[in-house]
Amino acid sequence: MTTQHEGTDTIAPLQSHDPTKDGDVLALILNSLEDSKAEDIVSLDLAGKSALADHMVVASGRSHRHVGAVADHLLRDLKNAGYGNARVEGMPHCDWVLIDIGDAIIHIFRPEVRTFYNVEKMWSADSSAPTQFIG
Repeated sequence: MTTQHEGTDTIAPLQSHDPTKDGDVLALILNSLEDSKAEDIVSLDLAGKSALADHMVVASGRSHRHVGAVADHLLRDLKNAGYGNARVEGMPHCDWVLIDIGDAIIHIFRPEVRTFYNVEKMWSADSSAPTQFIG
């Protein structure tokens, strides 16, 4: 399988948004991550919170090699399901691989990198709380 990495220009268009398939793509992502033995899988619903995507999934791999293998397996599953070539960042180093398929963004981290960036905490913050500005 050929995957597209950073800096490549030949990326096929992603599948257009179809709200009836939101659950299908999320289930596909979660099943693929579980099949690859990804750890600490967290799914965040971004619908109505951000125009970036409807879903964000964060998972961990045990090592550089495991993160790369989990990402490669997920990319293969997405392509086989008809989601085209996803946009991928971070595959050469495999500390943090980001996969963007339009409707969902998937982050796959090594555990210490995930702890450092704490992406899921940033996106799962309660939006009804008042915003505090310091200045």
